[in-house]
Amino acid sequence: MTDEGHDHYGNIARFYAFALDPLNAPLRATGLKLHPVSDGDSVLDVGCGTGRLLETYADAGASVSGIDMSEAMLAEAAMLLGDRADLRAGDATAMPYADDSFDLAVCSLMVHELDPDIQRAVLTEIARVVAADGRVLIVDYRVGSLRFKGQMLRMFSTVAERMAGSNHYKNWRRYMAAGAIPGLLPTVPLVVNREKISAGGNLNLWLLKHA
Repeated sequence: MTDEGHDHYGNIARFYAFALDPLNAPLRATGLKLHPVSDGDSVLDVGCGTGRLLETYADAGASVSGIDMSEAMLAEAAMLLGDRADLRAGDATAMPYADDSFDLAVCSLMVHELDPDIQRAVLTEIARVVAADGRVLIVDYRVGSLRFKGQMLRMFSTVAERMAGSNHYKNWRRYMAAGAIPGLLPTVPLVVNREKISAGGNLNLWLLKHA
C-alpha cells in the first residue's frame, strides 16, 4: 500500500500524535457511540496510526489489535498503549489474522488515500477477518450536501489532501468522484447497517455488516 521500504509518515508521526489526534477526538467518541463495545469484544484498527482509536476501545473494555504499514506510527502507538494492544506492521490487503477473528474492525480516514483497486482489496480483507455477526466501522470523507462548517472543513481538507502529495490527492479525488464508501460497496461483501454524518457533512461514519 506504500512504496516498499519507504515510510510516508516517518517524518510526521510525532506531529500527527500531538497536533492532529486531538482534533479527531469527537470522531472517536461518535464511533464508539454508534457501535458500543462490551468487555472482551475483539477490535481491530486497520491503519491504526498512533493508536488513539485503539486506546478508545481499550478503555471501553475491548481486546484491541492494530495493523499499520508505518513503523513510525506504530512506534507512537506502542508508546501510548504499551502491552494493552497487539500491534503489527503489515499490509491491509493481506492481514495476518484468521477468518472471523474480530467482533469489530475500524478504519479511520485511510480508504480515500488508496488506489481504487487497493480500496476494494482492503475492504474485502476486512470483511474476511470480521466475524459473520460482526461489524465494520469506516470513517472517511462523504459525498453530499455540506453545512457551513462542512464547507469550511472541505476547503481545509482539499488543501491538506493536495499537500499530502500528487498521488494521494489523485486518489482522494477519484474516491470522491466514485461516490465515497457507498460507491465502493457494490464491489465488496459489505453493506450499510447504520451511518452518521459528521463534521458538517465533510465526513461520515458508516457502520457496515456482511452482505
